[in-house]
Amino acid sequence: MQLPEIVRDVVSGAIGYEAGLDALTVAPAAEVDAALGAALREALERLFRGGWQPAELHRVVARLGDPVQAGLVASGAAAYASRFAEVDPRWQQQVASLPAPGKRPDRITLLDSSLGLLRELRQLPSVEVLIPPPGTQAVISVNRPDDRMLERVRALLAKAEATDFPAEAEAYSAKAQELIARHSISEALTSVNRAEVVPFARRIGVDHPYESEKASLLDAVARANHCHTVWSPELGFSTVFGFDADIDGVELLYTSLLVQANRAMARDEPAKGKARIKAFRRSFLVAYAVRIGERLSSATRHEIAQQTPDLLPVLRNRDLRVREVMQKAFPRTVRSRGSRIDSLEGWESGRAAADEAELR
Repeated sequence: MQLPEIVRDVVSGAIGYEAGLDALTVAPAAEVDAALGAALREALERLFRGGWQPAELHRVVARLGDPVQAGLVASGAAAYASRFAEVDPRWQQQVASLPAPGKRPDRITLLDSSLGLLRELRQLPSVEVLIPPPGTQAVISVNRPDDRMLERVRALLAKAEATDFPAEAEAYSAKAQELIARHSISEALTSVNRAEVVPFARRIGVDHPYESEKASLLDAVARANHCHTVWSPELGFSTVFGFDADIDGVELLYTSLLVQANRAMARDEPAKGKARIKAFRRSFLVAYAVRIGERLSSATRHEIAQQTPDLLPVLRNRDLRVREVMQKAFPRTVRSRGSRIDSLEGWESGRAAADEAELR
């Protein structure tokens, strides 16, 4: 049997994994490398053309805990992009941001990781194409928010994450939300007659543990900032639909609020009892998401109230356009069941922590 056939049969399950690995170990190295390399290139090309972006594919593989496999994805994405003269800048930026592969492992480890990676990649389905993959016409979003505004927001949120004083964190976070809301309103008003300004979507990773509760926090932040989300638990990410200026604000706020929530949760959780701690954390995150959603929505309504009445029809129209894009990408969705609240202590602590991170 030829080596490419052995690789294919191991990946499909027709040959046992250990038997296949043994066969590759004793075969000529150059032939094995060629067979595995071709199989990896084919698998990555299928996924990249099927909508997966470099950063999210790297993240999904890195979650498996094998750094060699994550390194293979990073180097494979770079090699794939280098084959094309035209690559969407967002796609290329993700490739450049991936961590460099670590020290080259011994040969047996490399063979094992490569074969295991092929089996994992085979399980991944195609996803919605959000950024044109290499080899297709690059589409550059034209309604990008002001980089200076984003840097100011990042700086404020970094200060909110760093301080140990809730009042300071509240002030920094509140100012960040104020900047985001005002810029979103300004962008909405100035883009009314610009046909090129259209809704987009972005996938944001949601890490374990407590993925469902974290996805609820992301959804609360999104809804308060004129966006909508679809949670894909089997793949560990949520797809956020909205206009670019709004999605950027959602991603920045969610990341920062999650840092603040984890810090407050660690501070307040009970000292012992594994089951009690788990119930506390889950209830904490549910309460935190609910309260943050209330605070953010209130802040957004306050900013909208300062504007002219002409703003409301604009926002309604934008929301309809966002929903249309979401419905086209996900024509069949189900409303997920909310998490159980098993710890009153966690619920009250989560709401209190959300009050500390109040965003006006």
